[in-house]
Amino acid sequence: MSRTRALQYYIFARLLLAPLMLWTIATVVFLLLRATPGDPVDAIVGSRASDAVKEEYRHRLGLSDPLWWQYLRYLGGLLHLDFGTSLASQGQNVWEEIQRYFPATVELAVFSMAIALLVGVGIGIISASRPNTPLDVGGRLFGIITYSLPLFWVGMILQLIFSVQLNWFPIGTRFSGTAPPTITGLYSVDSLLNGNLEQFFTALHHLALPSLTLGILLSGIFERIVRVNLKQTLKADYVEAARARGISENRILLAHALKNALIPVITVLGLTFASLLGGAVLTEVTFSWAGLGSRLYQAISERDYPTVQGIMVFFGSIVVFASIGIDIINAYIDPRIRY
Repeated sequence: MSRTRALQYYIFARLLLAPLMLWTIATVVFLLLRATPGDPVDAIVGSRASDAVKEEYRHRLGLSDPLWWQYLRYLGGLLHLDFGTSLASQGQNVWEEIQRYFPATVELAVFSMAIALLVGVGIGIISASRPNTPLDVGGRLFGIITYSLPLFWVGMILQLIFSVQLNWFPIGTRFSGTAPPTITGLYSVDSLLNGNLEQFFTALHHLALPSLTLGILLSGIFERIVRVNLKQTLKADYVEAARARGISENRILLAHALKNALIPVITVLGLTFASLLGGAVLTEVTFSWAGLGSRLYQAISERDYPTVQGIMVFFGSIVVFASIGIDIINAYIDPRIRY
């Protein structure tokens, strides 16, 4: 069987498995929500409301129906791309909430990933190209420290220093003043599309601290991967042959070794970015960033079953299809991959 045909079969099999994975995610979320203690009606009417009022709300919201019927109704809605209606927001469609909050998460994820790549890949290249030097040791320490530090703690410390003490960055908001007219939902992009540089720099000012925090802590992952793979690649036979032909070290590093060393980064990049789009919940909650991760945290606190289920299935879809896309890209980039 040719490599192209094998790859086509692999892609077809992954696409067939995607609905099964999404069904598993949807089922696990549905069961976990109902297995955890707490009553969503208490979050709506309060724990001191009478039993009659609570029962009326349960009947109105469909929570008094048998569990199996709630599950079938839930799956039926997903098959029709209907994520249901929020319990806490009283009539607010879950899909509309996802559309409202998701652009903020995308904006934070894009800027954070750009910072993570620039910092992580840059430090990884410097560390690998100068083995067993202070720069190499510093690169390794950077990777270990940034990988192990808790994000919420770093976020609070940076807010305390740069927002409260120094007053360099705003805190607890995505934009100050009148937001730019909505086109994409990304304030930095919308301000440019509207030709308003003042709003653009305001958007960047609000993005700076949360994206730097998340990006730098994520950069340790890329630093470690680039450093390890680049060091191995620089010892390969074709690199030694390039040195024997008199090619400069910088050209060998950038034109020969780095290209192959970055192949594993693509896999990590795709899955990391998918997880970032999956909320970056801790960052959004820590910085009061009005994204989908923050909305998920709020929905969990309110026991808002439909909103939590809808957001989790949406996040799961991103991760599933991102992993399929990354596998396909890797297969075309690296001819050594076989299926």
